[in-house]
Amino acid sequence: MEERLLVNVLVRLSGRALAGLGLSFAVLCSSDIALAANTLKDPQLFEAPRPFEAQYRLEVRGWPGATITHRLSNEGNHWLSDMRFSVTVARGQEFSRFSLNDNDTHALLYSSSYSLLGVGDSYQLSERDIPTLDRQTALFDLSRRAGHENCTESAPCDIEFVDHKGRDEHFQYYVDKQRITDPGSIGMSGDEFEALNVSLIDVEKPDRLLQIRFHPDWPGLILSVVYQKEGSRETQLTLTNFQPNGGATP
Repeated sequence: MEERLLVNVLVRLSGRALAGLGLSFAVLCSSDIALAANTLKDPQLFEAPRPFEAQYRLEVRGWPGATITHRLSNEGNHWLSDMRFSVTVARGQEFSRFSLNDNDTHALLYSSSYSLLGVGDSYQLSERDIPTLDRQTALFDLSRRAGHENCTESAPCDIEFVDHKGRDEHFQYYVDKQRITDPGSIGMSGDEFEALNVSLIDVEKPDRLLQIRFHPDWPGLILSVVYQKEGSRETQLTLTNFQPNGGATP
């Protein structure tokens, strides 16, 4: 029973914290997505994606930590974002295929699964099941858009996507930038850069706060995530390893 609860917690929180949150998380640009205060500050094209592989350390309060592996891969006409984790008796995975048209991101396929001692469940959404974006694609799209829109704490932007079962999720978010110097211990150059700090609030549960820090030059790459409930930190995700030019299809 305890192991099953652990799996459910990891799957739910890793998806929420890793994907807009719900992070799985959010955003967009398609005509079907409602965005408040969505005026672009910079009319140029968003940062082009590049394949990579990253590892994150997931810490959930009261449970053992887990490592999440994240790959962003180019598959010709579309991209694949794949996240997976494993603990002693359980494992979970979710991935999304999506296409890009300049600044627009279009979800094509979403899949997630988990297992405990060989028993688990899986979910899949086709293009017709995703009127906005799925949470993996929304996470990628949000990382590209952050900083290009006038989304402030006093005038946040709306972000809509569907969860692993195709149910609508609605968040609001705002962005600020923080100049940091990477120590170079995770495979980066150690240069100073402005991280994109995105704060997301669940419209239906305003006591929940998700804070995601993205790297500005690598769309989809997460530097850290903190998920708070009623002011208490419930989940934390931290980048521990980064390999540029990775992202081979699993």
